[in-house]
Amino acid sequence: MTEFGFIDKICARFAELPLNGFEGIGDDCAVLPVADGDALLFTADLLNEGVHFLRRATSARELGGKALAVNLSDIAAMGGRPVATLLSLALPPDAGETWAEEFMEGYRALSERYGVALVGGDTTRSGQGITINVTAIGRAPLSCIKRRSAARPGDVLFTTGALGASGAGLRDLLAGRLDTPAAVEHRNPRPQVEEGLWLGMRREVHAMMDLSDGLASDLRHILDRSGVGAEVLLERVPVAEGSDLQTAACGGEDYKLLLTADAEGAGQLADEFLKRFGSPLHPLGRITGTRELVWLQNGNPVPLDWHGFTHY
Repeated sequence: MTEFGFIDKICARFAELPLNGFEGIGDDCAVLPVADGDALLFTADLLNEGVHFLRRATSARELGGKALAVNLSDIAAMGGRPVATLLSLALPPDAGETWAEEFMEGYRALSERYGVALVGGDTTRSGQGITINVTAIGRAPLSCIKRRSAARPGDVLFTTGALGASGAGLRDLLAGRLDTPAAVEHRNPRPQVEEGLWLGMRREVHAMMDLSDGLASDLRHILDRSGVGAEVLLERVPVAEGSDLQTAACGGEDYKLLLTADAEGAGQLADEFLKRFGSPLHPLGRITGTRELVWLQNGNPVPLDWHGFTHY
């Protein structure tokens, strides 16, 4: 069973039930149009001990921030502003009151930074290991929402930052190197909320999502939803310091934004992004009409069967 095969079966099973105004499954968030041309955005994400984090290598405060950050990243990927969250925790007996208080302090600090309210959730006991579920709610003008299905042939493919630091950090953590810059970055991702809001308002931007499972997997989601292909120039993939090309393409959990933009406006978009945020948009290649993902090295196809994180 694959993650998206399972999701396809869920969609088929629920296909005859009413959507009640929601857009269906397929993007970083569910979309519910509301009054005055706005829409609410909803996303949920799970973190399981031993799968998504190691308690011995991650402080409770860091985990609280990361649990929130990965959900705010989904809101940013749709061009929305996060407004509220719901938090559910299942804690085993060895995660005591002190651990829980430090976790909540990390969660609160990031909530305060982005002005996000905690409006509900649940707590329960776990027989083994910590499980965290966050539901994040955002808001955006309906006209500004960016979807995975909007890429067009000829679009320039961009990412909003260097890739691979988190993957390199995970390697460090597994090797017991807990205090390297990459390990710290892996434990403390920054959701690109301001960047997502700004890109959401730009008409040149067509499709957008966040890079959680890795470029090699996440790009395919845009291609599948849009019915297009892509050519990626390997020499243009921005590799974070201390990482390598394959980790940059496959490592995941970088939480940068991946977007496509109209070719005629792409240069101006990149110039204004640099002026606004002090960091560049990185052009990786272009969208094609072939429905294939092609990796190119110096203009020549390279037969790479690269994939990012798989959930099953």
